[in-house]
Amino acid sequence: MPSVIVHYQEIALKGRNRPWFVERLVSNIRTATADLGVTGVRALMGRIELRYESEDAWTDLCERLACTPGIANFSRAVRTRCDLDAITKTVLTELADVQVESFRVTARRADKRFPLTSPELERQVGGRIKATRGWRVDLGRPELTVWVETLSDEAFCYLRKNSGAGGLPSGVSGRVACLMSGGIDSPVAAYRMIKRGCRVRMIHFHSYPILAHTSQDKVVEIARLLTRYQLDSRLYLVAFGDIQRQVVLEVPPPLRVVIYRRLMLRIAERLAHASGSTALVTGEAVGQVASQTLDNMAVIDSVTTLPVLRPLVGMDKDEIVSEARRLGTYPISIIPDEDCCTLFTPKHPATKARARRVTEAESALPVDEIVESAAADAERQDLFFPPVRAVKTRFVTSS
Repeated sequence: MPSVIVHYQEIALKGRNRPWFVERLVSNIRTATADLGVTGVRALMGRIELRYESEDAWTDLCERLACTPGIANFSRAVRTRCDLDAITKTVLTELADVQVESFRVTARRADKRFPLTSPELERQVGGRIKATRGWRVDLGRPELTVWVETLSDEAFCYLRKNSGAGGLPSGVSGRVACLMSGGIDSPVAAYRMIKRGCRVRMIHFHSYPILAHTSQDKVVEIARLLTRYQLDSRLYLVAFGDIQRQVVLEVPPPLRVVIYRRLMLRIAERLAHASGSTALVTGEAVGQVASQTLDNMAVIDSVTTLPVLRPLVGMDKDEIVSEARRLGTYPISIIPDEDCCTLFTPKHPATKARARRVTEAESALPVDEIVESAAADAERQDLFFPPVRAVKTRFVTSS
């Protein structure tokens, strides 16, 4: 039965807490591959083994494992007995159809009771490969690397490593609520928090029916894509158009954008508490637009007691676009649409808003009533991967 050997990196540094992190990663791998004929996932000495039934599943397995945070790399491997002759025979069988000019053997001895050290095992296996195939040994830039890993009573051999997502397993760092615009930046910010082990709840503010439904459709697609990485997601859709109309009637034009953002943060905080989230996340980067100056950020953040995390704060647009392309959200994010950020936006928004002036302007609004109503009326979608179900319900404040 085929095996996949999964390696982690950052988890190995967790000391006494490492078993808990490994257990969560094992659980996430089971969930991510539940529909692919996987017969077992188990933690071994410093690695994880996944067994599956059919070679036909490898392509899908490869894609799923590459999207699972916490995995540094993974390899399709062959299991054998933990002795030199069995290891060598297995390696030579795997190399039967391989044609290269140079190679090296890299061994890792997890159980130090194995009679050969790692360098000795490399020399022994490498010598037999050279004698059988006539290939040249090249320790610097080999055309092929043969990996051998010995455990207590079994060994694994493989010829290729596939890169994983890295980071920490989803779910080990608690929950956060991310303000999701549907643009390029916020999906990247959400993904960066997922990679740090957070379960991300997404909140999208829209202006339907004043504007088209496109922004909501985009965010739902982005949420589905991000769910491949964190396995379950919750998306809140908050109607914001009527709130903007109230702001337009009561607030001077230069301060409107700042007050929009302050109201969004208050509503997001309300939803964050209800969903068990302990921080807010935005896709803001310093100086990118008018509301993202340091002065405005300070005034906006003052309305919430939750930490406001900005994973992209020091990145430039090219860096963010590059990551969005790699992540796969970029083609969705650039679909033309009109969202609430473009509705009723003044020509010259304030870039250095002062707290006193903003507070005075807000006093004309029924802020508590706006926040309570918007949170209570938010629509909720629960998304899962593999997509066994996706339920849309009305948000209830007591849940």
